[in-house]
Amino acid sequence: MAVRIRSLVVRLVGAAVLAVLLLVASTALAIWWTARQDSRPTSDAIVVLGSAQYNGVPSSIFEARLEHALKLYEQGVAPVIVTVGGKAAGDQFTEAEAGAQYLAEDGDVPDDALLAIEEGVDTLESMRAVGRAFAERGWESAVLVTDPWHAMRAERMAEDAGITAESSPTRQGPAVQTRTTQFRYILRETAAYLLYRVTGESVAGAPGIG
Repeated sequence: MAVRIRSLVVRLVGAAVLAVLLLVASTALAIWWTARQDSRPTSDAIVVLGSAQYNGVPSSIFEARLEHALKLYEQGVAPVIVTVGGKAAGDQFTEAEAGAQYLAEDGDVPDDALLAIEEGVDTLESMRAVGRAFAERGWESAVLVTDPWHAMRAERMAEDAGITAESSPTRQGPAVQTRTTQFRYILRETAAYLLYRVTGESVAGAPGIG
């Protein structure tokens, strides 16, 4: 009897481990697949997910996102570019402010085509803030601009915030330079995505993780 019970426990544990491995593998594959897509439907707004800025100057990762959003705007994907993101302790500028300033000065985007939502220390907080801004304005749809590996989680969080979202990821910048970098980001995003689906919470960290 004891042998049968032990055998059953071993099988159950093995099945559970296999299920977890399959979940992780399928999630990583979905992140990779989403990263390769580029959706540009006509929408209410283009939403640029924030990243680091230095005294009002966007980091190379952030600049790549802003330049991509500018191209989408010039192609008529949406009449407004939304920049989003708060600031760390000691910063003088928010990510949203730095992004909007960059687009106004370097991209010649008019003020009435820019909306800076200066909230959020991670993707979840930012997307919830964007969701509230969309609801106030009667907007429903958005094209999200972020790094490829971040796209699937950003889409999920945007949809949970009441936005019909698709993504047009950047193809430039440090996040896509090498295979090693790409693999590391996919692993991180897999963990972050599963954590969000299980807990409904986010985790702050390196770009594309918070």
